[in-house]
Amino acid sequence: MTTTTTTTPPATVPPPATPLLHRFRVPAGFALGAVLLLGVAPLALSDFRLSLLAKYLCYAIVAVGVSLAWGRGGLMVLGQGVFFGLGGYAMAMHLKLTDAAATGEKLPDFMQLYGTGDALPWWWKPFANPGFALAMTVLLPMAVAALLGFLVFRRKVKGAYFAILSQALAAALSIWLVGQQATTGGTNGLTDIQGFFGYSLDDPVNQRMVYFIIAAVLLLLMALARQLFVSRYGELLVAVRDSEERVRFLGYNPANVKLVAYVVAAGMAGLAGALFVPAVGIISPALIGIVPSIGFVIGAAVGGRASLVGAVLGAIAVAWAQSTLSDEFPAAWTYLQGLLFVLAVGFLPGGLASLGVVLRRRRTRTGTPATGETA
Repeated sequence: MTTTTTTTPPATVPPPATPLLHRFRVPAGFALGAVLLLGVAPLALSDFRLSLLAKYLCYAIVAVGVSLAWGRGGLMVLGQGVFFGLGGYAMAMHLKLTDAAATGEKLPDFMQLYGTGDALPWWWKPFANPGFALAMTVLLPMAVAALLGFLVFRRKVKGAYFAILSQALAAALSIWLVGQQATTGGTNGLTDIQGFFGYSLDDPVNQRMVYFIIAAVLLLLMALARQLFVSRYGELLVAVRDSEERVRFLGYNPANVKLVAYVVAAGMAGLAGALFVPAVGIISPALIGIVPSIGFVIGAAVGGRASLVGAVLGAIAVAWAQSTLSDEFPAAWTYLQGLLFVLAVGFLPGGLASLGVVLRRRRTRTGTPATGETA
């Protein structure tokens, strides 16, 4: 008697990567990025285009933090404009004081127009020290994030509630700055910044120096974030994102794990804001409110929030599209931003960086023969 057996064809397993290639893949990627940013771009782009790229790279630095907090930690950080603004205002306050001192004035130009006296506000005075100002560009955003995160994560606030809370904070800071015209420049913000630690920003050579600083900082922060991704902390952060209760059962405190990612992302956003000021020459409430905060996240979402390279390229691409399209379609750009965010989150959660994986899975699923019978 002949028996009929059912066999399942073995799953197709991709060949393992060559160990040597796998070992040098990441350093080679960083080397390629360094060549493109520090070598090719300055040679190929005009001064104007290079200044625009410097601005986009500042947004990319924010995206690195978003990739850590949202891509790895699952924290919907919709209020990064707060930390971007704190870093930007800390840097701009020092540069405005330096510009005023260079012309023999006691007060920045806007205070002479809108101020109520001849004395510098007490909380402006420490920012005359360059070391204090530089430290505050990073430490102040991190301190605010640590306080907010401590209060929020301890109470297990997460998901949409956390996103709405961070958005409310961005709106509150923007509204407060608008109302303080005598000390923060109000709606106009801090503008017409002329110098950067003794270097004139009107000189194209110094503008290129600012670009090189921004590009180098971006590469360094990507390397730092990469180390966090592959570290034990990075694995724990992913575990908290996927199953917070299970991590708590294993003896870890998920609130502390999320707090570290949130604070580090805030520090990166603050540093990006500080570098944005000499690159663009302005910081204002319009650059740190609700809409800009959402824009920071859209770039990472489109490129791929879980991928460092994807988040960085997505942020640069969205910033470029905003500069290009918002001039021709100013009313429609905001809606297009929202549409991009909905499409990325709803239909391609991994962003464009995951497109290849999604297509391979679909081909594998459709190409796998159904289980059959053999005699």
